Formats: sequence, C-alpha cells, structure tokens
Amino acid sequence: MSDPETPMPDDEAAPERPQEDAVPAVDWQRLPPRGAGLAALGMAIAFAIPCAIASGFVAQLTEWVTPWLLSPLVGALGAALGAWIGVKRHRRTLWKLDPGGFALRQGRWWQTESRVPISRVQHLDLKRGPLQRGLRLATLVIHTAGTRMAAVAVSGLDSDDAERLRDRLSRQLDHDDDAL
Repeated sequence: MSDPETPMPDDEAAPERPQEDAVPAVDWQRLPPRGAGLAALGMAIAFAIPCAIASGFVAQLTEWVTPWLLSPLVGALGAALGAWIGVKRHRRTLWKLDPGGFALRQGRWWQTESRVPISRVQHLDLKRGPLQRGLRLATLVIHTAGTRMAAVAVSGLDSDDAERLRDRLSRQLDHDDDAL
C-alpha cells in the first residue's frame, strides 16, 4: 500500500494550471430560490392580462355576465396559474459550465437542453433590472455565432454566479482564440 500523501509518478507528469484558469467539472446547478418570486411575478402578469382581456370580450359577446365582474376574476385566476407556472419553471431550470461550454436545461414534461460550445460564443452580456438588483440576481446573455437573434439567456442567476460565469466563459474563449 502506498501512503496517500506520497505523490504517485503519474501525478508528477501532469502539468498544473493556475487555479483561476481551471474550470472544474461541475454538476448541474440550480437557480437561487430567491429568484422564484420574481419569476412568479413575471409569469403572473404575463397570464393575468390576456386572461382578463379575453374574458372581457367573451362576457361582452355572450352577455352572460358583466365584463366588470368576470374580467377581474378570470384575471386573478390567470395570475395565480401564471405565478405557479413561474415558480415551477424557475425550480426546473438548471445550468452547467464545463470545459466545452455552457449548458442550460429547462422543463420537466417538455424538456429543453441548450448547449453553447465555447467556439460559438461571440460576446457576453449581464443584465440587471431594478428588481433583480434588489434581489442580487442577474440575467446572463450568451450571444452566439449564427443568425441575428442567436442568444441564450439565463435569468434569475445569482449575481456573483453570473459574473463568475461571464468571466470564465470569456477566459475560456480567449484561451481558445490564443490556441489557434
């Protein structure tokens, strides 16, 4: 048996890179729970307004009930449904950064997994609205080579994680550009 503190010959042959350049192999990461409320708010608004408008038109056309009564009720139900969907969507969004690039996984029934190889990254943006800043959250936008609207956006990231991801992706991109 060998002593665990004694380096093996294979360990000496492996060159060491500086810690800040190393990208550890990580598993899928979840978005921070504090962003669920913001996701719920966004989806509640997105559902409430169309539900209220549509129910107002239906009530006006059918004359079954006054639109002034039906629209707020259906709008509130739409807001509750939207908030529930927003929280579920937030909880089911995962991300991962590895040496090959960035991956984003969303959904449970209809799953979507996007992968952005380092070679396709053009530039990176961080966006922070006033509510996101208050919750220490950010949106990372990874613009890719390809069509005009080719981008992957991850909203609800922890602000520190978003900055770290942006810096690591840009370092990996610079490192790959230097290797060419």
